[in-house]
Amino acid sequence: MYVYAFLEDFVLLYPVYAVLFADTGLSPAAISSLFVIWSVTTFLLELPSGLWADVFSRRLLLVAAPLLAGAGFGLWVAFPSYPAFAAGFVLWGVGSALRSGSKQALVYEELERAGAAGAYSRLIGRSEAVSLLAVVAASAVAAPVLAGGGYRAAGVASVAVCVLCAVAGWFLPESRGAGRRGGGDGASLASVVGEGWAQVRGEPAVRWALVLVMVVEGVTALDEYVPLLVRSTGVAAVSVPLLVLVVTVGDAVGGWLSGRGVRWLSPVLAAGAVCLAVGSLSGRPGGVVLVAVAFGVFRWTMAAADARLQERIGDGARATVTSVAGFGAEVVAVLVFAGWALGSRWGGAGVLMGLAAVPYVVVAVVLGLSVRRGRVHREM
Repeated sequence: MYVYAFLEDFVLLYPVYAVLFADTGLSPAAISSLFVIWSVTTFLLELPSGLWADVFSRRLLLVAAPLLAGAGFGLWVAFPSYPAFAAGFVLWGVGSALRSGSKQALVYEELERAGAAGAYSRLIGRSEAVSLLAVVAASAVAAPVLAGGGYRAAGVASVAVCVLCAVAGWFLPESRGAGRRGGGDGASLASVVGEGWAQVRGEPAVRWALVLVMVVEGVTALDEYVPLLVRSTGVAAVSVPLLVLVVTVGDAVGGWLSGRGVRWLSPVLAAGAVCLAVGSLSGRPGGVVLVAVAFGVFRWTMAAADARLQERIGDGARATVTSVAGFGAEVVAVLVFAGWALGSRWGGAGVLMGLAAVPYVVVAVVLGLSVRRGRVHREM
C-alpha cells in the first residue's frame, strides 16, 4: 500500500501543470474553467464510484484509476490544447473518483480478515504521509527533468509512474468475493444502495462518524491557502516555498503518527486548533511552525475519524458509505472556499486561517462530551 500511495502522487506534472497551460496560451479564465471541469467530474462520480467498488472488484478500480490519470497526462503533452487539457482533467477526475472509497474499503477489510483491523488508522495515516512526501519528491525531481527534456519529458515520466502505480495496485491483496465474477460479493447496485441507506439511517454511530469525517476533512481543504498565509507574514517570495514545505512536513508527520494516542482525540484536536489560531494570527514567519503542528494534528485526526467510520459500517456497502463521507467532505470544502472568498473582503489570510480553528474546536468539544456521556452510561 505504501508503494501505491507513493506512486499515485509522484507525478512530475503536478507542480507545473498550471504553467504548462499558461505557456500553451491559455488565459487565467480558461485555466480556471479546467479546474472546474476537474472538480465537477470528481464530484459527480464520487457516489457512483463507491457503488461500483461494492459491486465489483475494488482492486480493479485501484488499477484503473492511475491508468486513466496517466492517459490524461499523456494527452496534455502529446496534444497541448484546451480540448486535450479538458479531456485529461475528465480522465483524471474519473480516476480520482474510482480511488476514493475503494482504497479505504479494501485496506480495512483485508486488515479485518487478517485480525489486524486496529492497525487501519496507522496504515492509512502513514499512506497519506507517504503521498505527501511523494509530492515533495516530485517537485524536487521535476526541475531537472524539465530543464533536460521540457514538458514532454515530464509527461512521459508521469505516464510511466502511473503505469507502475497500476502494477502496484494489481498486487494489492483482495480476498473479498474470491472466485466471483467481477470480484464482488454477488450484490446488485440496488441491494448495495439499500444496505448503505439502512446503515446510515438506522445507526446513529454511523451518522456521527460520517459527520466527523465530513467536517474534519472538508475544513482541512484550507491547506490550499497556506501559501497565502505564508506570504502575508511579510517574507520574500523566494522564501514562501520553504515555509510551505515546513507545513507539508508537519502534515506528513501527523499522518505517520496516526493510530497512536487516539483515546486523546478530543484534547489533541483542541490543541491543534489553538496552534492554528495562534500561529495564523501571529503574523510572523515563526508562527508557521505552529501552523505545521496544527496541520499535523488535523492529518492525525482525519485518520482517526476514518478509522471510526470503518469500524461502524458493514462490508456490504463499505465503499458506498465511505464515498458518502467523501462527497460530504467535498461539499464542506466548497463552503470553506466560498467562506474564504467572502471573508477576504474584510480580513487577511492570517485572520481567515485563524477563524478556521473554530470548527475544529466545536468538533473537539462535541467529541469530549460524547466520550463523557458514554462513560456516564457505562457507570450507570
